[in-house]
Amino acid sequence: MKPVEHSLSIAEAAERTGLSTHTLRYYERAGLMLTAVDRASSRHRRYSDDDITWVGFLTKLRSALMPIAQVREYVDLVRLGEATRAARLHMLQRHRVSVVAKLDDISQALTAIDAKIAIYSKGSGNE
Repeated sequence: MKPVEHSLSIAEAAERTGLSTHTLRYYERAGLMLTAVDRASSRHRRYSDDDITWVGFLTKLRSALMPIAQVREYVDLVRLGEATRAARLHMLQRHRVSVVAKLDDISQALTAIDAKIAIYSKGSGNE
């Protein structure tokens, strides 16, 4: 077991991360945690500060629409260590290109919505 200076219950970890306990359990079952989450003698999960930091990064990847399979691939590379640094960099760079394209699409959609709002606010236009 890894040493834990400060640990949180799953409910506390959920509150800290803004995720549900169900999602935290899913991340663990899906193999997305870097290391096994510690357990108290009662077998209840105990999340370390490092676990919380990692979950925060996972959340960012998911918010950026990285598919679970790709997140899992990234996690596997991280576990393999420094030798995979270039592969991880490449993966994140590729995903960044995808995120920028999606942001552009959303920006264009927002522009169209703003144009309609302007039309409706002036009271002209039927569409």
